[in-house]
Amino acid sequence: MNTLFDDAARAGMLTRLESMRADSPRGWGKMTPAQALCHCAITLDVVTGKLPMRQKFIGKVLGPFFRKKMLGPEPFSRNSPTGPELVVSDQRDFARERERVVALIGEFAAAGPDSASRYEHGFLGRLTGDEWGRLMHKHLDHHLQQFGA
Repeated sequence: MNTLFDDAARAGMLTRLESMRADSPRGWGKMTPAQALCHCAITLDVVTGKLPMRQKFIGKVLGPFFRKKMLGPEPFSRNSPTGPELVVSDQRDFARERERVVALIGEFAAAGPDSASRYEHGFLGRLTGDEWGRLMHKHLDHHLQQFGA
């Protein structure tokens, strides 16, 4: 499975990010391209330690049942639920958000799996660095597909 820690997979993701446009039509969901990029940046803020997060009680109860599906190779379902702290509903500057995502991807990759393993996921709790790398790739892929990139 692809991971943002792999140079080729990361390069492919960055190429796809460059192909995304502020007016790219969405295939599902409510977010604009700029909002989706901000949402992705927030998740990268979590795994780079800029936005500390603790596992929610609901995740402690239900997380074990969803862990395999969330970390597995199958894509996320369209309109999958997200934590309220990750919802972006205000207007955002597309170019600024894309720059932010690109910079955070670089920071995440440079810090490596050992660094990523220090941070908690809001639903799944503790993840290994490898799991974070796969999950962040899968999450970005989901939103890029949402906008045809």
